[in-house]
Amino acid sequence: MVEGQPAVRPAALTRRLDNGLHLTVEPDPGPGRGLVAVALTVAAGGDHDPAGRHGTAHLVEHLMFPRGTDAGPDGGPDGDPDGHVGRVEGAGGMCNAETHRDHTVFHTVAPADALPGILEGEARRLLEFAPSDAAVRTETEIIGEEIRGAVGGGRLWDTAYASLHPGSRDAYGTVAELRNATAAEALAFHRAHYTAGAMALTVVGDVDAARVAERVGELFGAVPAMPTAPAGPARKSVTPTAAPAAAGAIPYAVSGVALAYALPDAVRERHAYLAHVVLAELMGRGRLARAVRADARRRLTAASIHCGYYGQWLATAAPDLAMVLLGRSPGTGVGEAADAWQEALRETADTPPSDAEHRRAVNALLVNCHRAADSLTARAVAHGRSALLFSGDNGPDALPGQLARVTPADVAAAARRLLTAPYGVTELVGDTQ
Repeated sequence: MVEGQPAVRPAALTRRLDNGLHLTVEPDPGPGRGLVAVALTVAAGGDHDPAGRHGTAHLVEHLMFPRGTDAGPDGGPDGDPDGHVGRVEGAGGMCNAETHRDHTVFHTVAPADALPGILEGEARRLLEFAPSDAAVRTETEIIGEEIRGAVGGGRLWDTAYASLHPGSRDAYGTVAELRNATAAEALAFHRAHYTAGAMALTVVGDVDAARVAERVGELFGAVPAMPTAPAGPARKSVTPTAAPAAAGAIPYAVSGVALAYALPDAVRERHAYLAHVVLAELMGRGRLARAVRADARRRLTAASIHCGYYGQWLATAAPDLAMVLLGRSPGTGVGEAADAWQEALRETADTPPSDAEHRRAVNALLVNCHRAADSLTARAVAHGRSALLFSGDNGPDALPGQLARVTPADVAAAARRLLTAPYGVTELVGDTQ
């Protein structure tokens, strides 16, 4: 390597174990020197909750960090130092987990010499999952606090999602339904969904790929194989309607309105999906602000657009959404605020961005992609999602090329699509105290 040039990242090793588990090992000679990240991704989330037990996927995620003998990431320092979390934190690392609608991911980052113990701990908590009813009661109480703490503006994305998909349920859970959950139910969910064919294990960092693959085969070969394709509910779709759907009102920091749009399918319509991502970046980099300032009627105080559930695009293959947040001036109605947004959107639909404006928006997204690529954990999680949710689209390194192929005409087409698409409406009621 010539001094001063960035290190070249070796090609990732990818394979399926005999039981169907998808393995990716990516040596990272740059920011990963001396460190390693491990992500275990499971193709089961809130959409897979059994009827009457909304929150089971979230509960199982918590139970994968047993307390008392091995406290979870939010469980304090009283856990067994020889347990999985204790081993990770004892080595100076950290671990956590996230439950989404269509998947759950457990991620760890630690010094590379701790990897053997981390892999052993991951395999052990998969193979020895056996929660007690007492543990279930403890975790449901903790989840209840999380649910109660995520109200109002904190649940804006879920409320907006429900305006597009009536009857949809978030990945948090419902206190009333979790109250009677049992260890037997958690174990049944784990046995049904935490199977090798529905999981991806990713290791990124300062590692020897061949040695890691050999050890993973030894440790994870006993994970049950079925199913090879995770079972789940049918993908939802939005039926166009003549009028936008209303989702009521929620308290928020300021008076406003949230408009929710269904994005194109991130798997089957990736190019169109990314055109909406570029559209959001382009409008957020000045067009919306200019439209607010130029509005002679002063209907809006602020406006922004965000792609992806909770603002994280390509973080789920479940039906995804874009959300427009509009701050309303006093006396401006919800419909008037939506009209102001439509006018700004129509300008972009009618006037595609110049090459320079388009290039700035795409470059900003590419910079963010490269920044994420410098994070071992982000790369590990992205590889796992790619393998399980996005049909193995070559992982995080394919994304810059996919973004670069989006043209100004594609962006204008995305704007035209939103102009005629149905959208959900959530009124934001400002705090008057």
